[in-house]
Amino acid sequence: MTTESKSNQSPLPSGGEGGGPEVVLMKGNEAIAHAAIRCGCDGYFGYPITPQSEVIETLAELKPWETTGMQVVQAESELASIYMVYGAAGAGKRAMTSSSSPGVALMQEGITYMAGAEVPGVFVNVQRGGPGLGTIQPSQGDYFQATRGGGNGDYKVIVLAPNSVQEMADFVDLAFELAFKYRNPAMILSDGVIGQMMEKVVLPPYKPRRTDEEVIRQCPWASTGKPKGGRERVVITSLELKPEIMEQRNIALQEKYRKIEENEVRYEQQQMDDADYAIVAFGSAARLSEKAIEIAREQGLKVGLFRPITLFPFPTKQIAELAKQVKGILVVEINAGQMVQDVRLAVNGLIPVEQFGRLGGIVPEPEEIVNALKEKIM
Repeated sequence: MTTESKSNQSPLPSGGEGGGPEVVLMKGNEAIAHAAIRCGCDGYFGYPITPQSEVIETLAELKPWETTGMQVVQAESELASIYMVYGAAGAGKRAMTSSSSPGVALMQEGITYMAGAEVPGVFVNVQRGGPGLGTIQPSQGDYFQATRGGGNGDYKVIVLAPNSVQEMADFVDLAFELAFKYRNPAMILSDGVIGQMMEKVVLPPYKPRRTDEEVIRQCPWASTGKPKGGRERVVITSLELKPEIMEQRNIALQEKYRKIEENEVRYEQQQMDDADYAIVAFGSAARLSEKAIEIAREQGLKVGLFRPITLFPFPTKQIAELAKQVKGILVVEINAGQMVQDVRLAVNGLIPVEQFGRLGGIVPEPEEIVNALKEKIM
């Protein structure tokens, strides 16, 4: 397996509190909770909803407020939790929440406020089927919501798409790093398959929480009152009544998004060197596609996998280059067809691009993917 990325992948974590690698068997949701504690998170504010309730349940069991000082609050709703994140992150703290599709939909107002005010924060979406309340089974139906902003206005959220329990753990710290680097909300877009499945995971080493003095020094934009040293108070808001100033704010945001697209594209390729056809998939659909490629190659079909790891920024240039190499692309996603639009835009009509997915929380079988490849592309 080869991994390629324009920017460096987060390194494999090593070293538990006792000094050596700490390998444990756990669910993806549990890995999120452990990683949050270990990466110096200051506060988690959430509300239980299937299939991600283990995040807050694990945090409640581990009681990090007694060991690291990290605060854990079960809010009265998803609306309350997102504004708790907004408040804590606005003070320069590492704050996060997690939910599943209907709950994340409720958070969109707070997320667009944070994007407009350039406040960093981390959100985990363990997707379930919709529309509406839908089902508690896995889905990837929130791709549009995640990559198109989700709330009102012209803004983007950095989106990381894990396909393993290990990446669920790795991406928490990475999401915080990117969020603070660009002063922008970051989302880990997972689903019920990865949230609920159990795998071995190397837990990251403990990183100390920043002191108040470090927060003030590292986050001059944060609203921390008026500390000693004459620093003026900072007011954080996304509101601006003068259109000419609001336009300049928007222009600055668009320039920031272009910078993110230049520097933070992450993706992975498998068996693409001799491939005649490519499967493009993210998250759990990519895991299923790995087996589908194995089956296809046993049948003499030269098929490879391209997995976007960042959904924003999307690897548009890399897929455009891929289109010069293969005869056709099958986009596999557990929805009615969402990421396929971005793949088609990247390919720009050069080769056929088709989509295959299941709906209602049904996860496709690898054999179904192979059959779809034969029927739709070959």
